[in-house]
Amino acid sequence: MKVLVGLGNPGKKYEGTRHNVGFDVVAELACRHGSSKPKVKFEAEIAELTVAGERLLLVAPQTFMNASGRSVRQLADFFQVIANDLLVVCDDINLPLGQLRIRRTGSSGGQKGLENILQHMGTQAVPRLRIGIDRPEPGRDPADYVLERFRKSEQDAVDKAVRTAAEAVDTWVSEGIDKAMNRYNIGCKNDDDPS
Repeated sequence: MKVLVGLGNPGKKYEGTRHNVGFDVVAELACRHGSSKPKVKFEAEIAELTVAGERLLLVAPQTFMNASGRSVRQLADFFQVIANDLLVVCDDINLPLGQLRIRRTGSSGGQKGLENILQHMGTQAVPRLRIGIDRPEPGRDPADYVLERFRKSEQDAVDKAVRTAAEAVDTWVSEGIDKAMNRYNIGCKNDDDPS
């Protein structure tokens, strides 16, 4: 069994915001593969589907971003999931809009939800797929920026990134993380950077 954890904040207020692209990838995969109806368990919305014959849990923690690790730890303990069988999808202000970066290990890079998951799992060896949301303009508070909705001029790039991220998840499940990294880490600078 594999587990995809899409990060975001629950509630209508946060739909469509930069911080919620992880939730958007979960929704895209559920739509693409026809998942089971989501259930609320382990402080998360959880749905199940099959990709390439492999059971995949789609997990959207409902704890708010910065406490996501609490939900992930409960789920990992219950299903006895090891870190390598998790993939966390989250936003990244350090990547250009729409760029993807998949890594098998590394620091949180300042992403608070991912940081909380790494703390709760007790390891940095938790695979992650980051989706670039661009940096805020100088002088803007990053905490406010990530809670804003995308501009209309950005929406096409974001929609494409979400679809491509869903394809990357399919590749991770069916062919492994190395194939996913080789196929989707296109144009990443500092490709040897583990974060």
